[in-house]
Amino acid sequence: MWKTILRRLLIMIPEIIILSVLVFILAKAMPGDPFTGSINPKADASQIHHLMRVNGLYDPWYQQYWNWIVHLFHGDLGTSYEYQEPVTTLIAQRGMNTFWLALFTMILTYVIGLPLGIYAGSHEGKLPDTLVRVYTYITMSIPFFVVLVVGVWIFGYTLNWFPTSGSIASNANGLGSTILSRLQHIILPGLLGALFGTVNIVQYLRSEVIDAKSSDYVKTARSKGVSTKNIYQHHIFRNSLLPIAAFAGYSITGLLGGSIFTEMVFSYPGMGLLFLNAINYRDYTVITSLVLLYGFLNLLGTLLSDIILSIVDPRIRVE
Repeated sequence: MWKTILRRLLIMIPEIIILSVLVFILAKAMPGDPFTGSINPKADASQIHHLMRVNGLYDPWYQQYWNWIVHLFHGDLGTSYEYQEPVTTLIAQRGMNTFWLALFTMILTYVIGLPLGIYAGSHEGKLPDTLVRVYTYITMSIPFFVVLVVGVWIFGYTLNWFPTSGSIASNANGLGSTILSRLQHIILPGLLGALFGTVNIVQYLRSEVIDAKSSDYVKTARSKGVSTKNIYQHHIFRNSLLPIAAFAGYSITGLLGGSIFTEMVFSYPGMGLLFLNAINYRDYTVITSLVLLYGFLNLLGTLLSDIILSIVDPRIRVE
């Protein structure tokens, strides 16, 4: 398996190179520039042209790309035009915020989704199954951003149970206070994100459990006198988890990429909000770095899904 994983990682290199070229060209093709409106509104055009020339934005795109690649291999992703900070520092700071929110959301998603899917599938046609299906239908029919806005309004402003912006309180001092403050800031967005993330898990798992109950290997186990508990535990559940495992890698890397809707509504300083602001302010260095990172995470998600799938089902080998 390790040789296969290494080969897959090597294949990612040309894919990342092609992605970086496309992203760099498209970012430079965006209308506008990072300086108009970000300095003194009364500044004349000559000052803006001077900043464009000093920062090399008038150079041919291939020369700008080459300079960017050279700095990239030295661990320098450039400086943000908007924040006037190194891009590596910005991504590190925002990435940690996104990581904690993604981790909390992912844990809640599987803690809620797995039991619901299994319970609905094992009680097909009964009241619990009907209630779970109603929940999934309602969740799918409501736009995600609407739920986020309503959640902020009810639990943030009306009930004042959770903070509605930021990732940590400014007056948090000490490790315990910092952890508690961070948890308070991620509970509401994480819970709302998990409720929507469970829909696909519940539907897939319910369908797999229903199909597995009528499969030949389950019928054989029943004919041999195997108890219902053991059939569900050792046959139905494990085989039903295969589709969920196949998407686990994408779920992990997708959450790490940051949810733009969630971070925008909650003003949560993560990578999703950073990416949105970078587009608004034509912050080319941040845009190219984040899209390249998202592309790498997507490729990594494919590999993680295959690895997780091979762990869940040893008959499957990563190739």
